[in-house]
Amino acid sequence: MYTIGIEEEYFVFDAKTRRAVTRANKRFLAGAKKRLGDRVMTEMLQMQIEVATPPCETMQAAREHLIHFRSTLSEEAQKQKLGIAAMGTFPLAKWPEQTVTPGERYDAIIDDLQMVGMRNMLCGMHVHVEVPEPDSRVELMMRLTPYLPLLLALSTSSPFWQGHPTGLHGYRLAAYDELPRTGLPELFRTKTDYDEFVSALTWAKIIPDASYIWWAIRPSIRYPTIELRVADSCTRLEDALAIAALYRCLVRALDRDRALNAGFDRVGRAITMENKWHAQRYGIAATFIDPFRRSPRTAKEWLDEILDFIAEDIAALNCQKEIAHAAKIVANGTSADVQIGIYGKSKAAGRQRLTALKEVIDWAAAETVAPAQSGRAAA
Repeated sequence: MYTIGIEEEYFVFDAKTRRAVTRANKRFLAGAKKRLGDRVMTEMLQMQIEVATPPCETMQAAREHLIHFRSTLSEEAQKQKLGIAAMGTFPLAKWPEQTVTPGERYDAIIDDLQMVGMRNMLCGMHVHVEVPEPDSRVELMMRLTPYLPLLLALSTSSPFWQGHPTGLHGYRLAAYDELPRTGLPELFRTKTDYDEFVSALTWAKIIPDASYIWWAIRPSIRYPTIELRVADSCTRLEDALAIAALYRCLVRALDRDRALNAGFDRVGRAITMENKWHAQRYGIAATFIDPFRRSPRTAKEWLDEILDFIAEDIAALNCQKEIAHAAKIVANGTSADVQIGIYGKSKAAGRQRLTALKEVIDWAAAETVAPAQSGRAAA
């Protein structure tokens, strides 16, 4: 019960120029497929690649899968003089240069979205947590919505866009929100309400099915899960596991106590929208507003409050190690903080913008596979 599955998206880039590839390397994809099978997939743009763990009973199992995925893809990329990087946006990627991956679904999406779809140069982390009772998933999604800004803040890894600093820690969702049916979910309290919404869109032939609803959290139509979609792709593996574990514990806590956040209302959702923006802009340095008490709080205060009421769930799911790292993110910063620091230091030393961005990419690429490398060194 409450098994977890994690999907991660990575950018593929030319190791010499550090620019995102514009077309997929067939040998790289063939090598990845041979070693990882159906656990590795192409994405809508050929500069992206995705991996997905199987359902995992423990966070340790998820950890082992992600280490294997990251190290394998890095090894196959190096054979083709490429690299991979787990980041929400890629500093040296330009949307007019991108190529869509052939496929009926992707062709239909681009035909519908046009330029907005081509600008989708974004990589996220999606976390599936099993919820045993199907009819409870929509109501549970509604009660989980207030936590999305904190989970986003902890994951921020997208401060650059098309070769320039954006001034944001999490630009990914600023770009992603150009798409329809994104952002926070609507305030649906029952599965009936949600099904009525989906039926209206499918009947009008606006979407083929609910998989075209790209909210920051949603009920999965493929799995018996609630899928978290708000997080940037986390450069550091430990950050990814901490956020996934925190979400998993929140799902369990709210599922066992149906009164938690039952009073989430339109005002609370509007406050959560504001919190989401502050997470995008400032990351873990944001000032958040409690959507129930309407009072300000820091990321540390909010995390400490959550840890108090999910203590039982942390123990039950054996997530102590991963959850402890969440406090380290708050104390030491996210990938975005590191990227901004590297860029600023390089510029202060008199280096050109392009050189500074390459240094950011080099750090992200090395950090993406750091756990696998440290494991080999220990062996």
